[in-house]
Amino acid sequence: MKKAIFTLMAIVIAVAAHAQQFQNGTTAANLGIGLGTALGGLGKARPAISLSVDHGMWDIGGPGVISLGGYVGNTGYRYTSGTYTYKWNYTIVGVRGAYHYNGFTNVPELDVYGGAMLSYNIAKYSSDGDDASYANSYGSGVGFTGFIGGRWFFTDRIGAFAELGYGVSVLNAGVTYKF
Repeated sequence: MKKAIFTLMAIVIAVAAHAQQFQNGTTAANLGIGLGTALGGLGKARPAISLSVDHGMWDIGGPGVISLGGYVGNTGYRYTSGTYTYKWNYTIVGVRGAYHYNGFTNVPELDVYGGAMLSYNIAKYSSDGDDASYANSYGSGVGFTGFIGGRWFFTDRIGAFAELGYGVSVLNAGVTYKF
């Protein structure tokens, strides 16, 4: 049993040692669940779910690559007061760019990046009651946000990621796939 565990660990370490850093031509997709949405209070919030893609576009002089990509995320919130139910739904669709720092040459499994996103935020509100006081307090519109993040690849293609910034949540974490 011990021999099998050590063999498995050696295989994982050997595979991870061949991982390459984010480069020009690399594409990575993140599927995440968010924590810390703008929706809070006493009701029930749906988990924020997001999908983002980054594609390495430009090598720049120095240890890094600039990527362009896209983002889509969704979350919702439901609040019941007495006999009435109020619902908010947020969808964000955006274009993002990031700088991937490749200065950690001794840690090729790590992709550290930071960037900005230009998005369109779609906000929908509904209520089964007569109270329309919240109807115009949340509107759709253009948004501009920043983010920082990191990916750790367990194999050449599969890893985990975390991002801090604002899409549909303040913190996103999940799985990443590089192709």
